[in-house]
Amino acid sequence: MIVAAGLGTRVRPLTRLLPKPALPVRGLPLVAYNLALLARHGVREVILNTHHLPEPLRRAARECCPPGITLHFSHEDTLLGTGGGIRRAAGFLRQSDPCLVLGGDMLLDADLSALVARHRERRDAVTFLLRDDPRGAAFGTIGVDGSGRVRRIGRRFDLGGETQSGVYVWANVLAARCFDAMPERDAFEHLTDWWAPLLAAGRDDLRGEVVGPADCVWEPVGTPAEYLAANLAPPRLSYLDADAAARRRGVRFEPDLVIGAGAKLGAGVRLRRAVVWDGERVPDGFEGEDGVFAGGAFHSCRERAGGSAP
Repeated sequence: MIVAAGLGTRVRPLTRLLPKPALPVRGLPLVAYNLALLARHGVREVILNTHHLPEPLRRAARECCPPGITLHFSHEDTLLGTGGGIRRAAGFLRQSDPCLVLGGDMLLDADLSALVARHRERRDAVTFLLRDDPRGAAFGTIGVDGSGRVRRIGRRFDLGGETQSGVYVWANVLAARCFDAMPERDAFEHLTDWWAPLLAAGRDDLRGEVVGPADCVWEPVGTPAEYLAANLAPPRLSYLDADAAARRRGVRFEPDLVIGAGAKLGAGVRLRRAVVWDGERVPDGFEGEDGVFAGGAFHSCRERAGGSAP
């Protein structure tokens, strides 16, 4: 499952035009990356939950879906939260024991096959992928003990006994039995309302697998600044040559500039550190820096003094 139903409020105004998993990164929709990653590791069926602007997300997923993967969709008229979205799809997910659940707002490259193998070997209910990452203070971490059992979730839950921690990169392996312990309500969050109570009740089969940066590429795409960085300074991925795929569909790359398929730049346009979406028409003489031209307007991606982007 790719959890993709969020509103993307931190990436507004871009997410008023497209849902976050459909935002173009290097000319490909963000969802294309996770689909390619799952395909590389042998996944053959994927479900995405939708809510905000569902049709553009469905279309983007279908257009970039790798051969051999069958797509399914779970629409939420009312946003159900991360746990509620998984609960809605539980009937589908139970058919694979275990299954994979990924977040839809990141670039990720990790050995998911090895993660699943270790999960099976330990016979755990849930395995979290955690990254030893210097950005832990900004993103929060999950702590584990010497055997990998989860002991702490951010600042909200702490059982003590932690010996190691890592940033939660929103990649999980779930055994079918873990769905038996879901809250009996429609809307809830998976960490706070589902897995933390299991840990508090003494369950010892929820583990975190901490890996180093060399074994896990993770770049979040959760703010305008992160979105621009993903476009202009993308990480190298083992499973997809995104630039080659984008060029085949007409995307152009210039220094500090990504120009979407069918986009036109007028006479005298001066853009620096910018992304132009597919089909846009940038007017003559336009000047812009550190932003995105989309929906007929330029949207700044510069961070404000408080750390949030406009």
